[in-house]
Amino acid sequence: MATKPHAGKVKPRKKSKRERRMKIAIFIMIIAMFLSSITTGLVMFL
Repeated sequence: MATKPHAGKVKPRKKSKRERRMKIAIFIMIIAMFLSSITTGLVMFL
């Protein structure tokens, strides 16, 4: 049986700039939603 030299070792793919930018944008959106919900809750008490 012949084995392939790179059979078990899969090189992790480097993330592109576009993927990284999308992830950062989504992260910022989630933080903004969280902060806006907190401030809305604070306004309810005033």
